[in-house]
Amino acid sequence: MGIQLFSSLKPREEVAVVSTKQDETGAPVERVSPLGYDVGWMGILFLNVSEMIGTGIFSTPGTILSLVGSVGISLMYWLIGVVIAAAGLAIYMELGSMFPNRSGAEVVYLEQAYPRPKYFFPAAFAVFSVLLSFASSNAIVLGQYLYSAGGVTPSDWQTKGLAVAGMSVVIFISLISNKFALRVSNVIAAAKLITLTFVAITGLVVLGGHTKIKNPRANFHHIWDGSASNGNAYANALVKINFSFSGYTNAFNVMAEIKDPVRKMNTAAPVSLAIVSVLYNLANVAYLAAIPKEEMAGSEQLTAAVFFQKVFGHSAGAKVLPALVAISAFGNLLSDTIAGSRVIRECARQGILPYPALWSSTRPFGTPLAPLMLKYGLTVLVILACPTGDAFNFVVDLQSYPYQLFALACTVGVFILRRRRRKQGITRVEFEVWNVAAIFSILVNIFLLVMPWYPPEGGADGGDVSFWYATYCVVGLGILGACGVYYVLWVMVLPYFGKYQIRQEVIKLPDGARTHHLVKVPNTELAEWDAIHDEEGNIIQQEGDPGVDDEPEKIDMRNAVTL
Repeated sequence: MGIQLFSSLKPREEVAVVSTKQDETGAPVERVSPLGYDVGWMGILFLNVSEMIGTGIFSTPGTILSLVGSVGISLMYWLIGVVIAAAGLAIYMELGSMFPNRSGAEVVYLEQAYPRPKYFFPAAFAVFSVLLSFASSNAIVLGQYLYSAGGVTPSDWQTKGLAVAGMSVVIFISLISNKFALRVSNVIAAAKLITLTFVAITGLVVLGGHTKIKNPRANFHHIWDGSASNGNAYANALVKINFSFSGYTNAFNVMAEIKDPVRKMNTAAPVSLAIVSVLYNLANVAYLAAIPKEEMAGSEQLTAAVFFQKVFGHSAGAKVLPALVAISAFGNLLSDTIAGSRVIRECARQGILPYPALWSSTRPFGTPLAPLMLKYGLTVLVILACPTGDAFNFVVDLQSYPYQLFALACTVGVFILRRRRRKQGITRVEFEVWNVAAIFSILVNIFLLVMPWYPPEGGADGGDVSFWYATYCVVGLGILGACGVYYVLWVMVLPYFGKYQIRQEVIKLPDGARTHHLVKVPNTELAEWDAIHDEEGNIIQQEGDPGVDDEPEKIDMRNAVTL
């Protein structure tokens, strides 16, 4: 039985049959994963941990304190971040329990919650998840901190060169073996936990008065003094808190590679969030114990560096911490690449991308070769083509806003799927999020969509770019609008004038992969096509057809799917 988290979780002995029925228009279910089953309980935990613990906890606490103004509200905000993350995780746990044999997370949940208009959501999400799948920000951070740990001040191109080299290592690891990539990711995630645990324990030692820090409890007197009165500051702080916790759903991207996925996910995912939440809050207490309030508020992106300098001296803050942050950035890069390649592959299996067999294949190494190379190519392109500063910050920001729209759609999709499944007679699930938590998550998503439109303190040009601060929001919505125009042309206008209809067929590859392929069927041949294909796109086997196996397929029931 999994851990209860904003849910009414039924004991396993009470769950007779867990139906994973999906809409026929969705990508075909792979009863046996061609990527293998290398993700276990620890893999789930560490994939989430590695994605959550990045550079945020080492840099944002000072910024959040400067925004909210008081120690009390700063600490309260980190607790609010735990509640927001827990509600969001519960949403994904229910969605995952509905479709446990599908990787790709949002790809699947949007596809299933919004099957009409046909292909629209898959096409729109494919544009964002494929074209904006680069991981350039983590790669740049990796390069910057590696140089910092070595005491070198690099040029822009030196930083970019090291960033490309780091991404190349990540792709090589991910390409040669899924098992090896996951093991490396697990080791780095463990190192992150050890680092953050060390910070937390050090903070407790400082509070006990066993270091050179004088009056370590000074910041904890009159904790509400200085509280900000600016609404935009509080909104900004909440966005940064939410960013620090992002990554708690990372393992859902590889769910089809987990044996007995629902049970393991229901246990490991909440544990990963619980561990990180405790360490985050203890780390903030540690920072406040060692750094005077005014100095911490002014530390900007260097909060952890100041902490190390205060407790261990300048050399630790200048060299040890950058090395730890570089390791953390590399872990983020690897876990994001592992999960992101599955997202691209799942988009392709819907038939949306050209040459779906190429993107879906796991040959020759048993890894998603084409998705990995696409992610590598886009990341290197953004690193090399975008100068540091405005262009780079804009491209990175462009990833965030459209994703928030899809996150809201996924959350609303829980209620849509529940209603549809009840009509189909499906009433049993192994995990069900409380309605109040789901509604809370919807409100948070709406807030995070509205907040970026409010001007920062510096006015229209006060964002992280020199031009209008909300340009990335407009461009993101513009891309979504362009997807709508393309959809109308692709699905309605061109078929009307071309006198054909779009249909899907299922392709089975030698490695066991299954994918949809969209084809144009002339109107004159439409009746014949529909007569010999079911809605999913399989050829309907007629009695006595040659090539039909009489012996039923042997399936591991822990991973079986009821279609």
